[in-house]
Amino acid sequence: MDKIDHHRRKWLTISGAALGLALISDAAFAASSTSTAKKGKSALRTRTLLVKNINTNETIQSTYFNGKSYDKTELSRLNHIFRDRRNDQITTIDPQLYDKLYYLQKQFGNKQIELICGYRSVDSNNDMRSQKRGVAKHSYHTLGQAADIRIEGVPLRSLRDAALQMKSGGVGYYPSSDFVHVDTGPVRTW
Repeated sequence: MDKIDHHRRKWLTISGAALGLALISDAAFAASSTSTAKKGKSALRTRTLLVKNINTNETIQSTYFNGKSYDKTELSRLNHIFRDRRNDQITTIDPQLYDKLYYLQKQFGNKQIELICGYRSVDSNNDMRSQKRGVAKHSYHTLGQAADIRIEGVPLRSLRDAALQMKSGGVGYYPSSDFVHVDTGPVRTW
């Protein structure tokens, strides 16, 4: 026991140094995060969407979440862009859909979301069903909970994969029609 195990002492020293570095790094990171949060507290929490409705050629930039709550005026502006283009009917879109689009947009460098279809009235949906295959009878579009989108310059497959990684709502992949469907219904994919 009087002999010192130099090998053991070396490992203890290295382990202690590593632990110290980890603690310093965590403390430095926490301090950095806190000062960043204090400087731009609301900037870190606000949510802004940039959307172009390709059917009406309307574009909107909307900070619809102010860091604490949804902004009703901005939600109304977004609801207008997401309206049924066939009859100009507007509904209240699920704010969680806007959140989903925001997080997708953020993943791809805040590039503009191109909206192919947002809200569809029941009449519009039934009309589409009579003309096309693959239109759901009880579509989430009719509930204000779905959007068909793409992002210019982003491969459709990448957009679909990003939506799938969120593990929330439905994700439909339509490469022949050049869009990805996202909704706030149950988790499923097609």
